[in-house]
Amino acid sequence: MNSSDDVSASGPAWAAILAATVGCACFGVLVDVSEAFKGFSRALSFYEPTGDLSGKSTLAVAAWLATWIILHSCWKGRNIERPSRVALVSGLLVLVALVTTFPPFFGLFTSGS
Repeated sequence: MNSSDDVSASGPAWAAILAATVGCACFGVLVDVSEAFKGFSRALSFYEPTGDLSGKSTLAVAAWLATWIILHSCWKGRNIERPSRVALVSGLLVLVALVTTFPPFFGLFTSGS
């Protein structure tokens, strides 16, 4: 048995990683947009007791799931030739998520209402 036979495709794993970071970044952007526009914040109140957090988390999970499905179907059975590029994009999206959910940052967008 050849040692290369033991290697599985890296595409599905990278699809999962990249999709997770897309979902995180989406959540961060939604935090900032809902802080900037109170009408948008009210529209995100899918479940009144939790307020706009219900919409932000629902849409972020939807973005993660849609991205994962699309990337998994595209990368299933494939090895990613340049995983460092996918890792770089994932790292940048994590950075976006961290910055956009940092209270002093999203506080810059708080509307005066």
